[in-house]
Amino acid sequence: MLIAEELFLLLRRDDGKPESAMAHRGYGFAAALLTDLVVAGRITLSDDKDPRMSIPHAGPVGHPALDAAMTRLEARDGKKLSSLVTDGKLAREAELARALRAAGVIRIEEKRVLGLVPESYPVVDPEPERRVRERLRTVLLGGTPSTGDAALLAILQGLGLAPKVLEDEKGVLGKKELAQRIEEASGDVATGDAVGKAVAAMNTAMMTAVILPIVVSGS
Repeated sequence: MLIAEELFLLLRRDDGKPESAMAHRGYGFAAALLTDLVVAGRITLSDDKDPRMSIPHAGPVGHPALDAAMTRLEARDGKKLSSLVTDGKLAREAELARALRAAGVIRIEEKRVLGLVPESYPVVDPEPERRVRERLRTVLLGGTPSTGDAALLAILQGLGLAPKVLEDEKGVLGKKELAQRIEEASGDVATGDAVGKAVAAMNTAMMTAVILPIVVSGS
């Protein structure tokens, strides 16, 4: 399962409605899909402070969300990561939903009342999300994170949703301790290969994208 698909499940309740109506949720999906493409070897990031993206292997990947993201990225080759994370056209939530429906994980309830009631995605098979949450619980308790685990935790923290989404998995960790543990998990993978470093860069870019407008509006 893609990191972006796992994030999709974490950000929605079992009844298919969002855990939060946060406006920046799309940043999380963009970051997750970018990470999936780094893992797949379809894009690379430079070592700059704000890395630039390059595409060593263009063309379809074989997943509707990744294919749509690649089409967008091919038109933005060489752009900085900070601008890609905030690119709403990369947050392919509809394609992720349809892929999860095809896998039998969710169903899609179409828009109603002339579009005033948005689509919802009730869970049909809770097992995939249960497995993801169990992995994250293990990491938060001190286990070794995979690249995907670290990416999910960093994205949730960057969106400011980690305490809410991981309420059961965090155990006795307070907000400050949870943030520290997620930072440690990101650091664990960042010391590894290029993919791990990309996760750390993605986290920084997304947190900047979410926090900077709040700081500016409050100044």
